[in-house]
Amino acid sequence: MNPPLVAIVLSLFSAVAYAAAAVVQERLAARSSGAGTLRLLADGAWWWSVVLNASAALLHVAALKYGTLTLVQPLGALTLVAAVPLGARVAGRRVSPVEWRGTALTFIGLAALLVTASGPAPDDVLSLPQAVAVAGTTAVVIGALSRGARPGLRHATASGFASGVASALTQTVTVAATDRTGPLLSAQVIVVALLVAVFAAGGLLLSQTAYQGGLGAPLAVVTLANPLAAAAIGLSLLGERLQGGAAGVLLALAGASVAGRGVVTLSRSAPQPAADAGSVTSRRLRWR
Repeated sequence: MNPPLVAIVLSLFSAVAYAAAAVVQERLAARSSGAGTLRLLADGAWWWSVVLNASAALLHVAALKYGTLTLVQPLGALTLVAAVPLGARVAGRRVSPVEWRGTALTFIGLAALLVTASGPAPDDVLSLPQAVAVAGTTAVVIGALSRGARPGLRHATASGFASGVASALTQTVTVAATDRTGPLLSAQVIVVALLVAVFAAGGLLLSQTAYQGGLGAPLAVVTLANPLAAAAIGLSLLGERLQGGAAGVLLALAGASVAGRGVVTLSRSAPQPAADAGSVTSRRLRWR
């Protein structure tokens, strides 16, 4: 099995696990609104959601070992696609025509991206100066976007950028740490791993702020900004290339546009969670 195919399979399983965790968390939040964190800790279903989230994150990290950022990151949109039938089944309803349309658009767009983004397993990593420069530049952009306490799409954009950069840095840690020609815990691995933790936590906090004003539009922005940031790093610093030359670039742009339309359709058609449900559900969406 070639590396890109391994990355796609791992990303699919990761998306399903993230979606299942989100559905469990949303149901828990709906039935125990205002119960508090300690009450959730005593609920076995909540711990199952934690296991699902952790498994999904590990699968995503493994996918980044075998696939490029431009291949793996857009597949995070499949979490929304998988959540549609899972959420409908748990809620005892049928998937609506609008949800089917959003699912179809997302699949078609991602298929076009997969054709152009497929490439060999990643072997280039960010050097320590590059990682620090990416982190510093992203921090400045996030700071500018997140100014002001009022939640909005600026916070969602900042969250997506933080999560995308966290994934890009994670790929550097994964590839560098598994490189048998160098030490397992080099200065590069340690520093970049710390940056991953900072941006992953920042993406989570920013998403919590963004979703206070509603889930639909901010969710779409987070889902789209994440692969955009990661792809920018992959294409500009890691030597990743789209297949097919100019035609491949046009196909990728068309695929991204169609997939983006599907994501927006799915996020707008999703039932709005009650009270804290949006906040709880959003925990699995930021860092992928």
